[in-house]
Amino acid sequence: MPSVPSAGRQFVVEADGGSRGNPGPAGYGAVVLDPATGETLAEAAEFIGVATNNVAEYKGLIAGLRAARELDPAASVRVRMDSKLVVEQMSGRWRIKHPDMKPLAEQAARILPSTQVSYEWIPRERNKHADRLANEAMDAGKRGLRWEPSASMAELARSGRSGSGPLGAESADTDMGAARVVGDAAAGAARARAALAGATAATSTPVRGKAVASPTPSVGWGAAPDLGAPTTLLLLRHGETALTPEKRFSGSGGTDPELSAVGRGQAERAAAALAGRGTVQAIVSSPLRRCRETAAVVAARLGLDVRIEEGLRETDFGAWEGLTFAEVRERYPDDLDAWLASAKSAPTGGGESFATVARRVAAARDRLIAGYPGRTVLAVTHVTPIKTLVRLALGAPPESLFRMELSAAALSEVAYYGDGNASVRGLNDTGHLG
Repeated sequence: MPSVPSAGRQFVVEADGGSRGNPGPAGYGAVVLDPATGETLAEAAEFIGVATNNVAEYKGLIAGLRAARELDPAASVRVRMDSKLVVEQMSGRWRIKHPDMKPLAEQAARILPSTQVSYEWIPRERNKHADRLANEAMDAGKRGLRWEPSASMAELARSGRSGSGPLGAESADTDMGAARVVGDAAAGAARARAALAGATAATSTPVRGKAVASPTPSVGWGAAPDLGAPTTLLLLRHGETALTPEKRFSGSGGTDPELSAVGRGQAERAAAALAGRGTVQAIVSSPLRRCRETAAVVAARLGLDVRIEEGLRETDFGAWEGLTFAEVRERYPDDLDAWLASAKSAPTGGGESFATVARRVAAARDRLIAGYPGRTVLAVTHVTPIKTLVRLALGAPPESLFRMELSAAALSEVAYYGDGNASVRGLNDTGHLG
């Protein structure tokens, strides 16, 4: 075993991941153990949405290494997994060819110095603790919930460890309550594949925490040519600001308000819902503060970075910024009537017309489709850009913008296919807000 700093402790990390469909609903589990006593020092588990077995296994490894580092960053860690692929790749004996695996392996390798970590393959029957955690996470995700350590029975599933003694002798049953739970600190990086609308569905039968897919024939529109996975934009309106409940014009030419306490709570609930959904692979945001703050909350939960997309900013409402509709009606009645009658009319004082905004938003849409082919992207933006994207996808006239309801922190969804067609999959979903 490689040499390690003498001051460091020794840990065993057991990790596993599974997918009920491969790809399908997936989750991981990891446990940090004291090799001398077999005591459970930390547990981690999470549902990560739609992913493959291998992605879930790597996620379990990452969570386990992070948990060990949190306990002691100088520790010597022996990783035990029943995934021959992960063990051999992380040991450097097998090349990593799959594009989904390379960034995960690099992420795992950066957590602790390589001199502190060694890898060992073990049979599945000796990895029951982590396997049980992964299945608990998948079961929770199926119910739309997060894995809760207080409800975990994984510790009791450990087989052949009774009495006291070193882990190497497969001993030392411990009290569940003694485990120091890490939870989902790596929460949901979820690089999952978006499901192709109308494509072949699959059912699955769990096999020791993994799954075997059973194809189901396509029906209805499923007979259409397979254009590949669409680029899917999940459109999240930012959470409330102080101006939102007062229904004041708040665009890109005003004070750039921050989220209110209510808005921050809405962002947290949206983040939890998106973590459970597990399909977000990238996050982009309007440059305005309320969107950046909303996106940051989601990104922290999903373990993703945020890229700013200037084209997603809100309309510049000119002299109307900060005013209510009634106040605009009182001060600028003719300009307001013109604005309501034509998408080419701009607000008073040099604001943007809806026609100008549509061109800007369409260009941003095209950049996202080109930059994230076949992926699911969360776009954190505003009322007008979201309504515009939906309107363009439907081929609806500009006046349809005034006929859509869009609440703070609501989710909408549009999928874009290889033949240039688009499909609106959702509008103003607020179910996650309770």
